[in-house]
Amino acid sequence: MEENKITNIIKETPLLEWPQQAWTNLQLVRQNSPLIQCITNFVSMDFMANTLLSAGASPAMIHSIDEIPEFTPKTLGVCINAGTLTPDWLRGMMLAAQVANQFKIPWVLDPVAAGGSSFRLNACLDLLALRPSVVRGNGSEILALFKGSVDSNSKGVDSVHGSSDAVEAAKYLAQQLGSVVAVSGAVDFVTDGDRVVCVHNGVPMLQKITASGCSVTALITAFVAVDPSHAVEATASALAIFGVASEIGMDMAKGPASLRTQLIDSLYGLDEATALGRVRISHF
Repeated sequence: MEENKITNIIKETPLLEWPQQAWTNLQLVRQNSPLIQCITNFVSMDFMANTLLSAGASPAMIHSIDEIPEFTPKTLGVCINAGTLTPDWLRGMMLAAQVANQFKIPWVLDPVAAGGSSFRLNACLDLLALRPSVVRGNGSEILALFKGSVDSNSKGVDSVHGSSDAVEAAKYLAQQLGSVVAVSGAVDFVTDGDRVVCVHNGVPMLQKITASGCSVTALITAFVAVDPSHAVEATASALAIFGVASEIGMDMAKGPASLRTQLIDSLYGLDEATALGRVRISHF
């Protein structure tokens, strides 16, 4: 389905209670199978692609500057992940963001380990200046963007701050950028600079699975692609649905490896009754 048709569906649909909103967004992804371009790191490609496929979206791992001008306009969402960053990949990221803006395609930034080095921080700040639709990071990443400085205590992709530590920074960034900012953690916070909502779904063992954060960012991109007019709702819904899938998967998992598999299966098989019964989103 073309983007304008998806937008019309959303405009005709009033905002719902949170569990129903999350289920409706997942259904829209399943029905429309939005093409989502992912410029991401080698570690996360497989998990991100399988997360999108299990949710009903269509992933494309396209990062070459030779393809982006022709390919990106065909997509309904672009996910840019700063994981294994190189100068060549950064040029592709910048170009994809610019093309997405030109064609009014929502794009989502995952500023992986933004405070880890000057090169990485400056790259993320340059991408941030292009005003993504959504920014999704952990507490340390959001604080690094807010402060605009390298974190001497950085542990790379691992956050040394709780998500609640970065709520005010997220609100400030959202206000300055006109973007939605999501802070992942034990509780996920989503803000547009005014409203703040909390997502309470998920399991601690997600921290033991590489690229789980990257994959939920890809899912956010798919949800925003089918609901671009309500980015807060789409972002919170994606975080909750991913969290519910992890909770169901955890009931069957023996450890991180099996949780990864069970999460993908649970996302694929998630039904309405389970979503309505388990999604936990509240206002801050």
